[in-house]
Amino acid sequence: MTTTVYLNCNLFQGTSDQVQSDAWMVVNNETGKLTHVGQGNYSGSADNTVDLEGRYAMPGLVDAHTHMFMNPLTNKLYYLTETEGTLQALENLRAGLKAGLTYVRDCGAAFDVDVKLKKYRDVHPFVGPQIMPSGRPMSMTGGHGDFTEGEHGETTWGYLVDSPDQMRHAVRCAFKEGAKNIKVMATGGVMSSTDQVDDTELSLEELQMAVKEAHSKHMTVAAHAEGATGIHNAVVAGVDSVEHGCYVRHEDVELMKQQGTFLTPTLIAGYTIPKYGQGKLPQYMLDKAEAFLDDFFLHVGDAIKSGVKLAFGTDSGTPFNEFKDAPVELSLMVKAGATNYQALRAAGLGSATLLGVNDEYGSLEPGKFADFLVLDQNPLADVTAVQQEDKQVYQHGQRKF
Repeated sequence: MTTTVYLNCNLFQGTSDQVQSDAWMVVNNETGKLTHVGQGNYSGSADNTVDLEGRYAMPGLVDAHTHMFMNPLTNKLYYLTETEGTLQALENLRAGLKAGLTYVRDCGAAFDVDVKLKKYRDVHPFVGPQIMPSGRPMSMTGGHGDFTEGEHGETTWGYLVDSPDQMRHAVRCAFKEGAKNIKVMATGGVMSSTDQVDDTELSLEELQMAVKEAHSKHMTVAAHAEGATGIHNAVVAGVDSVEHGCYVRHEDVELMKQQGTFLTPTLIAGYTIPKYGQGKLPQYMLDKAEAFLDDFFLHVGDAIKSGVKLAFGTDSGTPFNEFKDAPVELSLMVKAGATNYQALRAAGLGSATLLGVNDEYGSLEPGKFADFLVLDQNPLADVTAVQQEDKQVYQHGQRKF
């Protein structure tokens, strides 16, 4: 075993609201995992020594909601080909890692691009975060996921399901392909032209079937849920996370707390559309985003202050929501009412726990992968520190940027 010791850093481990001064970390170069973490003078031996020169080290970001196959600048939604989606995914993943994302969950990729990239990675390595794939999402016919795809319109973005039996079959198909999470479209959304954000789409019975089938196969369920009734149905059905949660009600927040359901706000996805989309996006997208943005921040802020379990997600890939800007979500969470520590914990142990990978990711503790960022400023004092463009990014103990 060869080791590398990283000396002279201010360390935010991600487990408590504090930064340890004069800290050090030892990494097993073969496994990429931390073996020891401490403070003060390092008296051990190591094969390599890296002086971090008093900078701030923190866990890599775990993004629980991305769409790697989408181009956030062209915003092409229909008739995408698998080649387009794959090339875009590789670009997005590289940009995401450079921004500090060391682990991502994709929440719906046409052609199962996320599943396939995860499978092929060992044979054809590429630069990017680790991936938890969901494959194609579950949508009702005409719902937020019924986008025509393929050069000749031969497929759709999501599985189209209109009954519990069809949901059971679709979840089993996703499982067969290699998905580790099931994404269900419980409500309408901003990017779909056929519905409104408060439209209730998949039925309670369909959502319950998705949860039953997924959980029986050690898969999680993430619900795209923006309108209040759809959020309620998703929570009652037992999903693992409510994604977006724009109009989440107090009683559902309380039920989420009782059940341990996570909220993944993705505030940046609502923020970028009216800010950058004027004259560039369809009017229906602008109208829907502008109509709910203030309510979005208000309801998410109330949920955060109520103590709901919080995950970090960006919805990167959606309009003008680039992977390189993922750390901006931390600032928006703070704007909504989170403390700096709540936002940073959501981006570490919060998301890692939701994804079920917190034994190896989400904090800088012995036995976990050495995925960490090195910053000039203290992120616990100001989360905008994570937006540093030239930060150092380490993945499994190896510097990538």
